[in-house]
Amino acid sequence: MPVLSQRNSRYVLLVVVLCALAFLFLTHQSLDHPEAPLDVSGLPSDPDLSARIARSERMYQRTLEKRKELIEKHGPTPDKVVMFPPDKEPWPAYTAWDFFPPTFDCPHELERLGALGDGGKWICGLSRLEDKKDCVIYTFGVDWDSSFEAELLQRTRHCEIWGHDAVQSGFGGQVPKELKHRTHFSRIQLGPKDSHGAEDNPKIWTLASLMRQNGHKHIDILKIDTEGWEFETLRSIINSYIEWDTPLPFGQLQIEIHAWNKRFQDFMSWFEALEGAGLRPFMSAPNLVYINYNRQSGAELVDYSFLNIRGDNVFISDPSSSPKHDARTEQERV
Repeated sequence: MPVLSQRNSRYVLLVVVLCALAFLFLTHQSLDHPEAPLDVSGLPSDPDLSARIARSERMYQRTLEKRKELIEKHGPTPDKVVMFPPDKEPWPAYTAWDFFPPTFDCPHELERLGALGDGGKWICGLSRLEDKKDCVIYTFGVDWDSSFEAELLQRTRHCEIWGHDAVQSGFGGQVPKELKHRTHFSRIQLGPKDSHGAEDNPKIWTLASLMRQNGHKHIDILKIDTEGWEFETLRSIINSYIEWDTPLPFGQLQIEIHAWNKRFQDFMSWFEALEGAGLRPFMSAPNLVYINYNRQSGAELVDYSFLNIRGDNVFISDPSSSPKHDARTEQERV
């Protein structure tokens, strides 16, 4: 029995010694080779705004490659893709919106302004406008629900809103009386060419002409809900600024797209024109009210929110930044 007890003691001592040696070895290794700090380049915690935008652009470029693959799968060419496949064999599992997902990460906080449901819009980085003294907002298509515009006024100190509609006579009742001095309304329609003479009804203005009339060189947020006119109008805007070799004159675009009677190849061409001008979708939401009341028509109405990554606007450049940011250049460097 004493011999067995001595053996057990030796075993225990051996285990203790081995554990101590292992601890000393691991401690020595960690001191000699400290763990490298976590690489947060381009992640939301990265304080470098340009790095966050560049990372989002790399992700979006992968989305464009996947779009090509999806077209080959269901086409195999754009002219063979149907916007909204009918409810019959072979029941292809897609709609047109699957080809255009909003996969660009907003580099700031993301939140919905205005009413829940129809009327509200998704905004990227409202904090960038809270104290901006020259904040300019344009809205085209003013309905009875002006909750989006009302919250923009309430959440910012200096933003002024220019509203336009060819039918309505002003903003909805959601805009508080004490803030109406920061609103302006015109009974006009946004269009691809000017037609606002004395005999014209409705009076149609281009975006460039309106900005020139109001003395504006830049718009922070542009909201468009023009019941199908957005296709011809936006293409005209984009073509003009491409011809002038200048970035689009707005930081964000909130738009309701009405894909009525559109062919896929035409819609894709239009959407790619937006992308080519530097617009990146960071959020989309189908108009479920329309879908509920038009169940046989399909999901033809969708709200999209775009960030303009070209030029120099408050959402892609910090106030202290002097060089103009262009994600194309950033992408080439990485």
